Amino acid sequence: MNRKTAETNALLALVMAVVLSALWPARAQDRKTSYPNMAPVDQYLMADRNAEIAMARSAAPEAISRDAKVLVLGRHGYETAVEGKNGFVCAVERSWMSPYASSQFWNPKIRGPICFNPAAARSVLPITYKRTELVLAGRSKAQMIAGVKDAIDKKEVPPLEPGAMTYMMSCESSIGNPLGHWVPHLMFYVPRTDGAAWGADLRDSPVLLSRQFDGGPEAVTVFMIPVLNWSDGTPAASGCGSGNQKHGTT
Repeated sequence: MNRKTAETNALLALVMAVVLSALWPARAQDRKTSYPNMAPVDQYLMADRNAEIAMARSAAPEAISRDAKVLVLGRHGYETAVEGKNGFVCAVERSWMSPYASSQFWNPKIRGPICFNPAAARSVLPITYKRTELVLAGRSKAQMIAGVKDAIDKKEVPPLEPGAMTYMMSCESSIGNPLGHWVPHLMFYVPRTDGAAWGADLRDSPVLLSRQFDGGPEAVTVFMIPVLNWSDGTPAASGCGSGNQKHGTT
């Protein structure tokens, strides 16, 4: 067995352990809700702006994130902290980008570094903007669903563009997983479709079906593909916490 095969097998074993533990973004929605209501807004914000910039950039390899636009979350929504040059946009998503039925939907501890490619920045990121706007306006989940649907109907949220994808390769992510960090992965966005079209969740398939937009008006299906390394090049199979993230803070 060569080194690459061994690393791949180790990563797949890690993926299965996490998936079977029924954690977000996996499927189990029948656990007792841990966060039934929204916490005070301050708990969702990061006091250190530079730390949030660095965390956002950690979602993708430095060759991508160093020239990306970077957003930070403020009291009135996401704000541009760093202007970009390559069309990518990096941010740190909060819990309300989970499925509406998720027990983690209001978890103020969740931090999901993500980098949108240009197509996703134009057509998927507006969903994040809209959900965030509604949350910060104090809307309930039902009101959020209605508000997003209304925005889609009015074309305030544009149609999904072909080729939309994101990087979620940060070792700094925290998505409500009691086992620690999830695995580094890429996410691909397509018009709502059955997971079988991609062979998702089948035996030995590297493709996983995300339930992110289940129960919502967003007609989007998300597929996830785990990758071997964190964004800084550290092997995922060796675990997280090397402290080798190389992303800048300005």
